[in-house]
Amino acid sequence: MKVRFHGAAGEVTGSFHEVEAAGRRLLLDCGLRQGSREDEARNREDFPFDAASLDAVVLSHAHIDHSGRLPLLVKRGFRGPIYTHRATADLLPVMLEDSARLAEADAERARRRRAEGREFDAEDLEPLYTLADVARVARQLRPLEYDRPVTLFPGLELVLRDAGHILGSASVALAEAGTGGTRRLVFSGDLGPRGTPILRDAAPVPQADLVLLESTYGGRAHRERAATVAELGALFREAWEGRGNVVIPAFAVGRTQELLYWFAQHFEDWGLGRWRIFLDSPMASKVTEVYERHTDLFDTEAKRLWAERPHPLRLPNLHFAVSVEESMAINRIDRGAIIIAGSGMANGGRVRHHLRQRLPVERNHVVFVGYQSRGTLGRRLVDGAGYVRILGSEVAVRARRHTIGGLSAHADQPGLLDWYGRIPGHPPVWLVHGEDEARRPMAEALRQRFGARVALARPGDVVEV
Repeated sequence: MKVRFHGAAGEVTGSFHEVEAAGRRLLLDCGLRQGSREDEARNREDFPFDAASLDAVVLSHAHIDHSGRLPLLVKRGFRGPIYTHRATADLLPVMLEDSARLAEADAERARRRRAEGREFDAEDLEPLYTLADVARVARQLRPLEYDRPVTLFPGLELVLRDAGHILGSASVALAEAGTGGTRRLVFSGDLGPRGTPILRDAAPVPQADLVLLESTYGGRAHRERAATVAELGALFREAWEGRGNVVIPAFAVGRTQELLYWFAQHFEDWGLGRWRIFLDSPMASKVTEVYERHTDLFDTEAKRLWAERPHPLRLPNLHFAVSVEESMAINRIDRGAIIIAGSGMANGGRVRHHLRQRLPVERNHVVFVGYQSRGTLGRRLVDGAGYVRILGSEVAVRARRHTIGGLSAHADQPGLLDWYGRIPGHPPVWLVHGEDEARRPMAEALRQRFGARVALARPGDVVEV
């Protein structure tokens, strides 16, 4: 069994690993690169193989940085099965359809600029892929359950285990039977921290000969969740007393649902009843419906909350802004609005309109609750930019900015060490899905605590299991 690294090897986005096993070739994830314009332009590059020659894809979860190039893979000839958890199979069309619509809208803007004689980039004239390509992906999905072995091909078995990151997220275990015995490759996928609301904790892995381990937060420990929740409550009280609004760029899957969970838990003591709360993301609204179809995957506390009314996704003052007109109407509200809008890194979606409107006003607050990749608008704001360009306008940044790290859906270094430490024999590790400033301390911690052999994956590296 061999692994060749193509994406998320020295960076966080673009998860993309090729595996040769049992005489077949398959992919672990096929994600979009996100970040600067230059980073995202790389999504159009040719695949380093003939897409039609692939036998299968195994998808760890629905986030776009793990799944977003699947329509392009299909567009370029892949016709094999895409194995993933059943909840991911439900989420994925929602995510990819949104991605395709954004791509088509960007292409339409580029064509309009060309027609008006304005500057445009030629590569933007055609979308990366279309809704028709997404529909083909949906037809190739093969939904699976956690902990149920499946034979992909003769001599190659797959097991998905709960990764606790988002609904349907999985760690992937591949076992190849050969004359010299069975070789086991484990890809962690994105691992969630212990005690994450709604979801169960990441499941342990019983055996592995080689581990591909994510390392997004491999260089740090998250704040205690209780301190983070207290900080959110204080922030909302301060914003109300200052007659401001709160804008939260949030990922439609996972982070949005967790925020609403905390809103329900602290509805009274945070004084949330006096606010107007908006979920301005058609995709997030659809995702909440998927969550409600998979409550069997929730942890015990979330199941209890969902049995009550109203549950976290049905707060009495929660408004779902579906249409463009409903979204635009939010910007006419002078104060007292909490606006949760996509995208999580503020690089696209409706949140850009709200930021353009709210950033120049000192009494407003912008709250970042997730990882911000290099080159994104969110990263520039987190890093303290005084001016940013949004939708063609130069915008002064006077609103207060807050980074709430304790709500991360990724395990921190102690969590990653704990998950790996439960694997018998402490097998060799290749670190993926992390920037080097996070991977280096993670590698050192693995060596010191477990005596593990650790390598930092780079694009083009090949390792044999």
